[in-house]
Amino acid sequence: MSLSEPQHARFHLKAGKRVRLVADVTVTNGGLLAIGALVSSILLSSAVIVKAARQDRLADR
Repeated sequence: MSLSEPQHARFHLKAGKRVRLVADVTVTNGGLLAIGALVSSILLSSAVIVKAARQDRLADR
């Protein structure tokens, strides 16, 4: 399987009689790796921000 082979996904959601959501996504394996790297970097950076804020808060006491 190459990194340029596309992956497809479709999502259907119905809520009651009036609300309907359909989402289609096509992404390559390389794109999935890039998305995973972006999500990981966001989570890691938010953890660092929270830790810094807690340390600053504890220093004020």
